[in-house]
Amino acid sequence: MQWLDEHCDVLSKMWENLSEHLFYDANSKLDSSYHKLREAAVALQVFAIWVPESVPRAERLSVALKQADLFYEQIIQQRKQVHLVDTKSQLKKCSQNRMGAILTMEGADALQGELENLRLFFRLGVRQLGLTWNYANEAADGIEEDRNGGLTLFGKKLIAEMERLGIILDVSHLSVRGFWEVIGTNLPILASHSNCLSITPHKRNLDDEQIRAIINKQGLIGITFVPSFVCQPSHKATVDHILRHIEHVCSLGGENHLCFGSDFDGIENKIKNLRNYKEIYHLKNALLQHYPESMVKKWAWDNGFEFYLKHLPS
Repeated sequence: MQWLDEHCDVLSKMWENLSEHLFYDANSKLDSSYHKLREAAVALQVFAIWVPESVPRAERLSVALKQADLFYEQIIQQRKQVHLVDTKSQLKKCSQNRMGAILTMEGADALQGELENLRLFFRLGVRQLGLTWNYANEAADGIEEDRNGGLTLFGKKLIAEMERLGIILDVSHLSVRGFWEVIGTNLPILASHSNCLSITPHKRNLDDEQIRAIINKQGLIGITFVPSFVCQPSHKATVDHILRHIEHVCSLGGENHLCFGSDFDGIENKIKNLRNYKEIYHLKNALLQHYPESMVKKWAWDNGFEFYLKHLPS
């Protein structure tokens, strides 16, 4: 069974300390290193460009470009064992033996309020973008902003340009008001790494109405392995708790809209027996104990593949 992972933070880890986080190193400290992904039969990995809030505004574009450069130099070009997926034809080439990689941006901070920077990253292969991380930027408020603001004027222009270019919108981390403003647009929508608020009351999770809205938009919901999103208190989170979120999305009609977004390399605390992709078999076994293999295969691969097959450019 092959897997598609909607979100990892390998690029920011490599940017912070490349010597300790080499993607192809057999002893890499990365949760989502090449060898771990290959062992887990990951056929498509989404790599996020993420610029920490601590980076001064004037340097954010530069940091994002450095992460894009690492993506190409250290992952795509170095050994040519992972190929860029920016079109339908490249998506169809993905397999357990030929891993694909989608480049995405977690937050529009690096755009610095300029649409030409969006076009620049599109030309660099970015096909998916989340407007915010947790806090406010030029485009919108993030989920941690108490004022719960929506899209700014630039954010609305950004959405229009994303529609023109054909960029997928990721609503994970976006404020609730922002979510409801973008759900009515023509953009394809996914939540790359978010769970269910009614199961675990963390503000980064989605409430039932948001989940239904994504389902109605024919979008995707990437169940994530972040312990505090899976269970509270987070130290008690187990693989079985993940199944509760899956079951809840299914109860809302989301069986064909589920996938996984690990957030590996973006989290310090891990769920027992799910600390990196070498341990994904624990989740696979738990799923197969409760659901038919055909259904598990949909969540691991088919739903995400069909979504990208519909929305990536030809």
